[in-house]
Amino acid sequence: MAEEPPTKRKCLGADCSNDAGSLQCPKCLSLGIKDSFFCSQDCFKKNWNTHKDMHGPSTSTMRPIHPPSIVADHDAETNFYNPFPNFSFTGPLRPVYPLSSRRKVPKSIPHPDYAEDGLPKYGRVRSNKIEQLDAKAQEGMRKVCRLAREVLDVAAAALRPGITTDEIDEIVHNACIERNSYPSPLNYNHFPKSVCTSLNEVICHGIPDKRVLLDGDIINLDVTLYHEGYHGDLNETYYVGDRAKANPDAVRVVEAARECLDEAIKLVKPGALFRDFGNAIEPHAKSKNCSVIRTYVGHGINSVFHGPPNIPHYAKNKAVGECKPGMTFTIEPMIALGKYRDVTWPDNWTSTTIDGKLTAQFEHTLLVTETGVEVLTARKEDSPGGPVPMPGSQ
Repeated sequence: MAEEPPTKRKCLGADCSNDAGSLQCPKCLSLGIKDSFFCSQDCFKKNWNTHKDMHGPSTSTMRPIHPPSIVADHDAETNFYNPFPNFSFTGPLRPVYPLSSRRKVPKSIPHPDYAEDGLPKYGRVRSNKIEQLDAKAQEGMRKVCRLAREVLDVAAAALRPGITTDEIDEIVHNACIERNSYPSPLNYNHFPKSVCTSLNEVICHGIPDKRVLLDGDIINLDVTLYHEGYHGDLNETYYVGDRAKANPDAVRVVEAARECLDEAIKLVKPGALFRDFGNAIEPHAKSKNCSVIRTYVGHGINSVFHGPPNIPHYAKNKAVGECKPGMTFTIEPMIALGKYRDVTWPDNWTSTTIDGKLTAQFEHTLLVTETGVEVLTARKEDSPGGPVPMPGSQ
C-alpha cells in the first residue's frame, strides 16, 4: 500500500505549485525512496526525464558505483599493473595501479553528508524543485567558487610531462585543505580521489593513478570544493607539453569544447529555457567537425553537489524548466572528435569515447541574475591555460 502524503505536501513536479495527491513514483517505492509524490499522472509523466535521475546512474554527472573486481596484471620491474587486463579498451590509455591510499581531511573542516559512508543523503529525497538562492546563499556560492578557481589554477600550474595524475590529486587535495575546504569528489558515491583527471579519450570521471603525463597528452581537471555549506564546481582541459599544442586534432577538440561552453553561457538569463543551451552547443561543435557526448549533463549545485536542473548539451533535448534569478547550475559540454557514444571502464567511473578518439570538456558554475548571468568560476587574468590557435593559423 502506498504511503499517504501528509496534508498540503507539495508536488515534486518542476515549477508545479499544486499540492501532491496520493500518486507516488513506483520506481522510488521499489528503491525505498520516500516522499516522491505528484499531483497527477500527467505531471508525473511531464517530469519523468528529470525525476528518473533520482533512481541512480544514467545521466547523472557522478554516479553510484560498486567496487570493481581487480584482476592483477603486474609489471615485475615497477610493480605497477593494469587491473583490467581482459577489458577491451577503446583507445591506448590504460589504468596504472595500485591506487594510493584514500587521503584524509581534518575533522575540523566541515564535511558533506556523504563523506563517511559515500552516500549523498539529499539526492534521493529532495524534490525536483530548483532552488533560487537568497543573497546570503549567493555570497556563499561566490566564495566557494572563487576558492575552487584558485585550486584548479594551482593544479593546472603543476601540469608537465612526467607528473602523475596521482600527484595532481595530492596537489588538489592539499590545496583544498589549505582553504579549509573539503574536496567534494572524495568518497562521493565512493569515488576514491579528490579530483577527476580525464586524459585523451577519457570523457569524464578519470581516477587519478600512477600514469605519467606525456608530452602530447590533453587532460581535463575537474575540481569541486565544499566550503561553509556550499559546493563550487569547474573544470578545464589543458595541453601537456608543446606536442599537444602542435597537434591540430587536439587543438580542434579542446578549443571547440571551450567555445561551446562560451556559446551556451551567452544564452543564460531569466526566462531562458534549459533545453536551449544544447541548441547552441551542438551546432557549434558540428561546425568544428566534432560531436557532443549525450550521457552526461550539467546540473544544479549549491548546498547539494548534484541537484536539479539537468542541463543536456545536445540539441533538441527535452529538459524541463527555465532560468530564474538566484538559480545556480553548471554547464559543462563534453566534445569528441569522433562518435558521441561512450564506454565505461570496469572501475565503474572512467568514461571513454567508444572509438578511442580525443575528447575535451569545460565547465563553469553559473548564477542567474536579474539581468543575465554571473560566471562564478570565471578565469582570472593569471589563470594557467587559455585558448590556443590552430597550428598553422594566423
